[in-house]
Amino acid sequence: MQTHFTTQRLQLQPMALQDAGFILELTNTREWIEFIGNRNLSTTADAEKYIQKILDTPDVQYWVVSLQNGMVPIGAITLIKRGYLEHKDIGFAFLPQYAKQGFAIEAATAVLAAVAESHPVVAAITVKENTNSILLLEKMGFSFEQEIE
Repeated sequence: MQTHFTTQRLQLQPMALQDAGFILELTNTREWIEFIGNRNLSTTADAEKYIQKILDTPDVQYWVVSLQNGMVPIGAITLIKRGYLEHKDIGFAFLPQYAKQGFAIEAATAVLAAVAESHPVVAAITVKENTNSILLLEKMGFSFEQEIE
């Protein structure tokens, strides 16, 4: 599967240990903590351990999304095979200052197009309180199927 993506405005690169500072910032945003969960990362070393754990997990693919002009990291796209889901799950998280600018749909669409042949069905999950994610998923063609406890 393709590992690097370029869109009109973005670059997607596989997450690496050198992304620790950005991951520390992203995972400590109010939105991440509220809708994804507190990862209790308080130092760059914590973020490096978190990244290494992800890199060591074969069912997780994680891309850092950066602006093409300057390669400023702004978010992340994930593709995860969760044990309780039949299909891989796409996820996204962006720094608040880059929300609602179309970056998430642009990045996620690139990943979905690349995996369409090998994974014709991809799931997406979110908490019901995350209305922004729900609206974005609906724009991408996802629809509510079931509530998962």
